[in-house]
Amino acid sequence: MDSQTSQSSPAPEPPRTFQVDLRGLVDLLSHHLYSSPKVYLRELLQNAVDAVTARRAVEPGAPARVRLYPDGADGADGAALRVEDSGIGLTESDVHELLATIGRSSKRAEGLQEARSDFLGQFGIGLLACFVVAERIRVVSRSARTPQAPPVEWTARDDGSYTVRTLPDEARPEPGTTVHLVARAGAAEWLAPERVLSLARDFGSLLPYDVRVGEEEVTDLPAPWDRPYASPANRRVALARHCQGLFGFTPLDSIDLSVPVAGIHGVAYVLPSAVSPAQRAGHRVHLKGMLLTERAEQLLPDWAFFVRCVLDTDSLRPTASREALYEDETLAAVRDALGERIRSWLTGLAAGDPERLEAFLSVHHLGVKSLARHDPEMLRTMLPWLPFETTDGRLSLEEFAQRHRVVHFTRTVEEYRQVAPIASAQGISVINGGYTYDSELVEALPSVRPGTVVAELDADTVTAHLDAVDPAEELALAGFLAAARATLDPLGCDVVLRAFHPLSVPALHLDDRAARHEQARAEAEAQADDLWAGILGSLRGSAPRSRLVLNHLNPLVRRISSLPEPELIGTATESLYGQALLMAQRPLRPADSALLNRAFIGLLEWATHGEEGR
Repeated sequence: MDSQTSQSSPAPEPPRTFQVDLRGLVDLLSHHLYSSPKVYLRELLQNAVDAVTARRAVEPGAPARVRLYPDGADGADGAALRVEDSGIGLTESDVHELLATIGRSSKRAEGLQEARSDFLGQFGIGLLACFVVAERIRVVSRSARTPQAPPVEWTARDDGSYTVRTLPDEARPEPGTTVHLVARAGAAEWLAPERVLSLARDFGSLLPYDVRVGEEEVTDLPAPWDRPYASPANRRVALARHCQGLFGFTPLDSIDLSVPVAGIHGVAYVLPSAVSPAQRAGHRVHLKGMLLTERAEQLLPDWAFFVRCVLDTDSLRPTASREALYEDETLAAVRDALGERIRSWLTGLAAGDPERLEAFLSVHHLGVKSLARHDPEMLRTMLPWLPFETTDGRLSLEEFAQRHRVVHFTRTVEEYRQVAPIASAQGISVINGGYTYDSELVEALPSVRPGTVVAELDADTVTAHLDAVDPAEELALAGFLAAARATLDPLGCDVVLRAFHPLSVPALHLDDRAARHEQARAEAEAQADDLWAGILGSLRGSAPRSRLVLNHLNPLVRRISSLPEPELIGTATESLYGQALLMAQRPLRPADSALLNRAFIGLLEWATHGEEGR
């Protein structure tokens, strides 16, 4: 039975190989992997440079040349480009194995693994990218490992077909490779001489070999940040010129980013104007001399949003498209190292060049504040320099703390606008902590300046510092105060009578975040159904309320307090409330806007009736 089963079973089908639609794959590359057709030139340069690197690994004295000739010998068929290198070259078996196998890289070839860390490319799809701009690719190569073998030619079309043949020795006398491209329809501009030269300089200015487009030099070494200069001033001028050409702005300053132990060399340019912390700057990163990306956003810590940098590295890992950095532990370590370089630059300015530091902070204090809130040492260093808005003028935290026994601050700009004029008149100095990071830094002050007392200035604190009115006078105004309180009670606002300076301020509106939260909850309750309104009501308890503090010293308040008619007192109170809100520059709720409109109309009617009576 087993014998019969065995004899009747069909033979196993041999394994099949995938069929690749080359045109579909090129479309995938051009629309999803690569950001622009221009990467074809980077891939050509990369292959040529890697071939030279491979040859010099076995022949240290081998020539190191890469030449690009736009509109070369194949120009009769349309726009063309010829790229020649003095690299390791290919044998006929290499051509069949490497060029005709998508995804196979010569960097995996036997005998070259030990040099692989020196290669730019790692993914084996570089030459394929040329089909993004070319309809035909012709490669002529002679191997430096088997110089007795004849040159070999590989010709491929974008329909997936290719041919291989050997050539006479004179077709390629020396080891190396020549790549010929013929432009596909609509792509001729990418092979134009001026475009090839521009792209070659953009991608290859820091390559370690002799790279030229025709007779025009592409490489420009040493890099601007590594060149010797006669003086620091000359260096700053040269780097400013480099930044202008690269990024289009003249930097406020430059920061050396060289970290040799991490394989990093470069420079950071300080932006000449303030930018939002949410704006992610794009940085230029070269990998072993070849431009990898000009949009590396994750290269620096988030707080360093005030610089744009350009650097060359041999340690970071590229993504498959070689247009971005792979997020890994190495990149995290490099990010920390570069952040430390910028931090050291700041502390160096604080110690030895206060004028440059002040010029920097006048534009980019927000970035330093962002750093200082998580770095006590940086906060301690920057205490005499970081500017804050205060009732004493624009001061540093150190200056303010030296002047005042208690460092009062508000958490929001609204609160500062409410209390600052009154607090200042009462001898209380206040820091506006409402701007980004400011309240966090003020609260951290005692940790870096022992003995400093920090206190948030709220409505209760301000009210406590205002002078109470004589009890007899307040009792005489009991009717006026009752009418005023009844008018504002629906708005969740109490009325308080105090005497304070300046005399020109008739009323002060004070609230805090808890009061505003309660107002918002009350408005929600008014729009809720009965069940939800009951829940909200049960949560209210003795919630805080805002207050309108009337200034008994103000002549207008004195006249209003003597009005005989409750309705007129109500209109006047609403007017004082609205004026106090506007002076505080706080956002108006719909109920506040309605009150202002009602008070304005009431005052007009009052004035009109008064004229009629006369």
